[in-house]
Amino acid sequence: MTGSTVTRLQLGEAVYQEVGLSRNESAELLEAVLNRISDALANGETVKISSFGSFSIRQKGQRIGRNPKTGEEVPIHPRKVLVFRPSQVLKSRINENSRLETG
Repeated sequence: MTGSTVTRLQLGEAVYQEVGLSRNESAELLEAVLNRISDALANGETVKISSFGSFSIRQKGQRIGRNPKTGEEVPIHPRKVLVFRPSQVLKSRINENSRLETG
């Protein structure tokens, strides 16, 4: 694993290279897509991207946790968490690449 991170700038550049829009238009398109995904998730909708995966929001209930230093019990309040489930296509691609790296 390389440990590198893909940035918005890199994604915008990839759109620029692949689609042929100007760099500004590519950046605006990327921002529009990311905003639409964010808005949908904030509204509790599931976002499915074919051959990639789906993002959804899951409600976690209140529970009791422990402070690891003191062992003291503390309540963990209910909250919403973002869940990503990769598609079978993405899982296959990841596993194929890991076999190539180790083989």
